[in-house]
Amino acid sequence: MNKEIKSIRGMHDYFPKDLKIWNHIETILKEVLTSYCYLEIRLPLLEKTEIFKRAIGHVTDVVEKEMYSFNDRKGNSLTLRPEGTVGCVRAIIQNHSLHKKNNRFWYLGPMFRYERPQKGRYRQFHQLGAEVFGLDREDIDLEMILLTNRLWKRMGIDSYLTLEINSIGSKTDRFQYKKKLVLFLEKYQNLLDQDCKRRLYTNPLRILDTKNIEIQKILEKAPLLTEYINLSSHNHFKNLCSMISSYGIQYKHNKKLVRGLDYYNNTVFEWKSNKIGSKDAICAGGRYDSLIEEMGGPKTPAIGFAIGIERLVLLIQSLKIFSENIQDIDIYIIFIGEHNKCHALNLSEEIRNLHPRLKIFINFFDQNLKKKIKNAINSSARIAILIGDNEIEKECFLVKDLKKEKEFYLSKTQLIVQVKDFF
Repeated sequence: MNKEIKSIRGMHDYFPKDLKIWNHIETILKEVLTSYCYLEIRLPLLEKTEIFKRAIGHVTDVVEKEMYSFNDRKGNSLTLRPEGTVGCVRAIIQNHSLHKKNNRFWYLGPMFRYERPQKGRYRQFHQLGAEVFGLDREDIDLEMILLTNRLWKRMGIDSYLTLEINSIGSKTDRFQYKKKLVLFLEKYQNLLDQDCKRRLYTNPLRILDTKNIEIQKILEKAPLLTEYINLSSHNHFKNLCSMISSYGIQYKHNKKLVRGLDYYNNTVFEWKSNKIGSKDAICAGGRYDSLIEEMGGPKTPAIGFAIGIERLVLLIQSLKIFSENIQDIDIYIIFIGEHNKCHALNLSEEIRNLHPRLKIFINFFDQNLKKKIKNAINSSARIAILIGDNEIEKECFLVKDLKKEKEFYLSKTQLIVQVKDFF
């Protein structure tokens, strides 16, 4: 007996029923981003491994444990992208796009990380990313908060999300803070779990994100990053918070929010929900003003965010605010007898020519009339059109209004006109 073929663990198939909510979400994302003049770009799934190590940081979990990397036939190390910002920056530098008038971009697609699959976290997952280059004032930080807040309102989930925001200062600020944090944590080293012990001398800031309740209690006495931030970063953050408040957006200043990638500085933020379990961040982002220069481009400030599509889907499904009964079919055409198939095809094409957005389904299955009508009703179509010898002889069609449970005969001319009224 042959072994059953299965997908790779942590990588999922999505069928039409699943994708109804995905398409709904993506439509809103694209409409709102377009209204803010963000431009779509499409990026490769594969990049050179070195650019992720260089940009994300050698001692991050992503680079150390989670990347899907391999050598090609020439021995070059390549990696399936674990996130989108690095590839976007590479593309902008390579294609000399930093001097264009509009440097607001968005992209949507799969990312890959070798993690333990769990609810809301998969090995192939999908992100919507948005990046802005060339602006260093807090105005663009604010606009990103306003943009994401508008997304949640459009989706009807704004009351279930909380904005957490922080400033992590400059690299110099964090270097000074890390030294103080390590000195503090060394006093409690015997109480740290294995994960925190591993991070203590490689990436101590990530310990601030621990879910271990006992270590969280220890961290309550730890020095705060805010005490080491330079005056310029402090003022930037203070002004940003004031502007966010002026727009009526509630936020929490989370002094332990740091983000997991090395390239961030100053503003970092997350939109979180308590409706999807421990993996509660739906959207996250921040500034990365040094990354472009570190990757070989000119010194250019930048900011971006990413939205986890699977987590967004989970949230909307848990709230039951999206009806999955979206009409897949508008018009259901039934022909009786093979010789009337051509009339069904001709009619469907004529209607599509005049109404290209309508979804028209012709039942080509070898079924009796009763079964075809039952399928039409179960399809949630608005109307069904029956074409048989009797209808062809009378030069009309039998139209069933499946919503109002009425039926009537219409000539082709009348039907074409009536279709507009139906939809």
